[in-house]
Amino acid sequence: MKIAIQGEPGAFSHEAALKFEPGAEIVPCALSTEVFAALDAGKVDAAAIPIENSLAGSVLEHFDLLLKHDVRVVRETMLRIRHNLIALPGTTIDQIERAYSHPVALAQCRRFFAEHPQIEAVPFYDTAGSVKQLAGLNNHHAAGIASRAAAEFYHAEILAAGIEDNPENYTRFFLVRRAAEATVEPGANKMSIAFTLEHRPGSLMAALAALSAQGTNLTKIESRPVHGKPWEYIFYVDCQIGAAAEEDRVLQVLGAHCGMVKELGRYSEARGAEKETA
Repeated sequence: MKIAIQGEPGAFSHEAALKFEPGAEIVPCALSTEVFAALDAGKVDAAAIPIENSLAGSVLEHFDLLLKHDVRVVRETMLRIRHNLIALPGTTIDQIERAYSHPVALAQCRRFFAEHPQIEAVPFYDTAGSVKQLAGLNNHHAAGIASRAAAEFYHAEILAAGIEDNPENYTRFFLVRRAAEATVEPGANKMSIAFTLEHRPGSLMAALAALSAQGTNLTKIESRPVHGKPWEYIFYVDCQIGAAAEEDRVLQVLGAHCGMVKELGRYSEARGAEKETA
């Protein structure tokens, strides 16, 4: 299976993709839009995308892309995010003057930078990319902040492991396939949906009350602006489901209150045991 990711080999998305499909061929893309374009064009079989981090929150762009493209979420997993200071072999931490990484990763390592004021945090486009560039720089005064897998992939060394401020740092990933090829796994117990509401008082409350009346448990709700329609919103919800009949009832209930309802996927909820150390 070919799986597209946003980022360089060794990125956390790379690890998530291999959790979904060990042995998969990973296709790196510079931008998330390129990931979905590759999936649309049939250049890959699936895409592994981060959708939510336990500290930084939702990856909002990916909600928009899930709605825009004819795709379905087929699986979910959790990845423990552990950041490491990585440099060229033979480098010592005392030599490091600059540490490159994705802005979110840098923000999650503030305590480390406070404890090492001689090291400047420098934003970079990708965690694994920050390590990949070290070989080209050939600079023992530079480091990257990324996963252990990135250090191994680019033959670099970890100078300080687990430098994130909060160990309860997890990212939830979706495996996405083209809608025509998506299948629902046996035992699927979770559903993601997007919907819009009539622009009138109480419309959201009415929709949520209808779901509550049939015993549907919402596990997440997110709103995004409707492009070109100021102050109107698209709502994204995740909910726990049982039998297929219950899944269909959720869509029917929302359809009675919403202008648009789109099923984004049905899949098995990631378990706590899947929160493996990265």
